[in-house]
Amino acid sequence: MSLALALLWAGSACGADWYTGTERADRADDYIVAFDGAATVTSNSSAFGALTTTIAPAGSLVESGPRIRVQAIAGTYSYPGATAGTRVRGEQEEGTVLTGYEWIWDQAAIAGYVGFNVRHNELSILDPRNPVVGTGIGAKVAADIYLNPTLNTLVAANASYSTLFNAYYVRAKLGFMVADGVFVGPEGTLLGDAFFNQWRVGAHLTGFTVGPMKFSLGAGYAYDRVQKGGYYTSVEGRAAF
Repeated sequence: MSLALALLWAGSACGADWYTGTERADRADDYIVAFDGAATVTSNSSAFGALTTTIAPAGSLVESGPRIRVQAIAGTYSYPGATAGTRVRGEQEEGTVLTGYEWIWDQAAIAGYVGFNVRHNELSILDPRNPVVGTGIGAKVAADIYLNPTLNTLVAANASYSTLFNAYYVRAKLGFMVADGVFVGPEGTLLGDAFFNQWRVGAHLTGFTVGPMKFSLGAGYAYDRVQKGGYYTSVEGRAAF
């Protein structure tokens, strides 16, 4: 079962704020490394957290150039077992290393990555229906897209696919500015693998600041093949240096 999390994408527009694409007066924020944290909890008995580090080995993250991305994901989940009255509890850990390139314009950023991931998935009891168990390594690709069609709108998406258990993740956001650099709007997510699949539809609040970090909140409805309907909440934050 794959319940990987969507992260705040590392794309940024040259001459624009790293998170919302709004104009900024100087280039004092030209940084070379960003740390993104994320957590998602669903009423369908899952809780996952992730930490992503994105590095610009040449130049800065607000300029077009090569990127290195390292990601760690861990979490737990449970679902009804094959035998009536039983419940399967799973624990999952995953590490990913990717290299890529990001193209940045005044109101847009597109990034592509390629690399590999290692994932360990352990079940509390044997479930012959679930082939997604054990430890394996796979090739992985990922992409981020960030657009400001107008100064007051946001369109963003990130996606990934791994050959390990055919795991995939796609998330998209549409936002409308409600305050300087703060966007509100709908979001949607698709994720799954060789055993599990889920879709989510909800709303997000993106770009508000607490101290040195910027955050995004999300909540909405989730539906998966195994446990059917439920709800999700998510929080994401970024610090850059």
